Amino acid sequence: MESSGARWLTVAAVLASFFWMLGAAPLFDVDEGAFSQATLEMFQRGDYLSTYLNGVPRYDKPILVYWLQALAVLALGPTEFAFRLPSALCATAWCALVFAFTRRNFGKDVGLVAAALTATSVGVFVIGRAATADALLNLCLAATMFAAWLHLQTGQRKWLYAVFAAAGLGVMAKGPVAILIPAAVTLLFCLMRRNLRVWLRALLDWKGILLFALIVVPWYAVIFQKEGAAFFEGFILKHNVGRFGGTLQGHGGSLVYYFPVVLVATMPHTGLFVRVFTRLKELWRDDLSCYLLLWFAFVFVFFSLSGTKLPHYVLYGMTGMFILAAREAARMRSRLWLLVPAILFFGFLLGLPFMLDNVRTGDVYYREVLSAARGEFSNEFLLFCSAALAVSLYVSFSKTIDAAFKPVICGVLATVTLAVFVVPAFGRLLQEPVKQAGLLARERNYSVVMWGINAPSFSVYYGRPTPGRVPMPGDIVITRAKRFAEEPSIVYDTLFYSHGIVLARIKG
Repeated sequence: MESSGARWLTVAAVLASFFWMLGAAPLFDVDEGAFSQATLEMFQRGDYLSTYLNGVPRYDKPILVYWLQALAVLALGPTEFAFRLPSALCATAWCALVFAFTRRNFGKDVGLVAAALTATSVGVFVIGRAATADALLNLCLAATMFAAWLHLQTGQRKWLYAVFAAAGLGVMAKGPVAILIPAAVTLLFCLMRRNLRVWLRALLDWKGILLFALIVVPWYAVIFQKEGAAFFEGFILKHNVGRFGGTLQGHGGSLVYYFPVVLVATMPHTGLFVRVFTRLKELWRDDLSCYLLLWFAFVFVFFSLSGTKLPHYVLYGMTGMFILAAREAARMRSRLWLLVPAILFFGFLLGLPFMLDNVRTGDVYYREVLSAARGEFSNEFLLFCSAALAVSLYVSFSKTIDAAFKPVICGVLATVTLAVFVVPAFGRLLQEPVKQAGLLARERNYSVVMWGINAPSFSVYYGRPTPGRVPMPGDIVITRAKRFAEEPSIVYDTLFYSHGIVLARIKG
């Protein structure tokens, strides 16, 4: 493929994955709703240092992502697009760093493929469009790890200071994990290369420490002074130490939890990742490949041992694997490495409406969602998936298309399918009723209580914090229909009902 065509294909991959129909779906609960509502409450409270969710202090994450969302809201208004825009921009910058680093080490064409594989993998597609802190953290981690490698190879101080700066921004994005991963991986690499002095000298560089402190200390010092022990207990003990030591908010899993997660998160490029693992012995002998593999291995093992497990955690170590997968794409000879994941991916999407149609559940909410699901996946969706599958098959067997860019084409087709059809459909099924209930409550100026449901996106559309408590006669509540089934003695008037979501006035 000519250089200009490859470049534009990579640009198309980034635009399709992160920006196309970015605001088409309502905010998803819990995470998108929580981050967005906490940002709005900064404006409502006039407090841009502390974060609150429905009037209660929220110590889950540091402040940086909320500031970025606040800037987007100031510029564009409180829309789904605005809340998600910082993540889309961070994911784009993440891909740009992947390209720049890979081009420096493996050439321009491999760099373009690496950036495109990053953008069009399912896991990155999800966090690159989500109003959360994860795209920002991955950007900071990539910058830290790339700068660390360049410092280890060149000894130049500018790269060391870039490490401290990027790590500082990472700590402002999501906390200590932004230090833990780079410090542990570089330590392991230096130990393997018997170069511990270099690691210690870099770690203790006073100018780097000062730069890191200038980025991190002001906000943390202010918030500790302002919130006191509550912030320490909530942020440090619960949401950092507690996540590793125990299961937080029900997000647990076995030691093999991340094996299937990696297979799904790398779709439709899973075959390339499998190829990387077939060549571990060869890759391990090369310094840079070893460094990138250590990055992935540490994250995979660390979070496998963690008590709290969430699918996106493994993405913290995937950046290096995208680079190694891009190198494999250039060497690919067998069509099966590309063909099988593409068939599985589009075959799953083609079967999705029928699978949802056959799921059975006793939960009223999910039963109503599932009953509406079949209608959300139209004939246009089935036709597009069939066409995308046919194009993927053609691309796989084509002798005129550069082998390295075949997975990129399949990836663009996959992300377009997800962005245009799948995400909006699930948004309508799961979140549109919550959105409409919130807009109705706002229009009629109701005073609403959240009961038996954790849907912070309701508060975003409602335009004010929604306290959560057991309702009393006269209260208007947002809840799920099953709550009334569980409390048959409660008498109520229905003000809004859709897909098991109820806005009701309690009578007694």
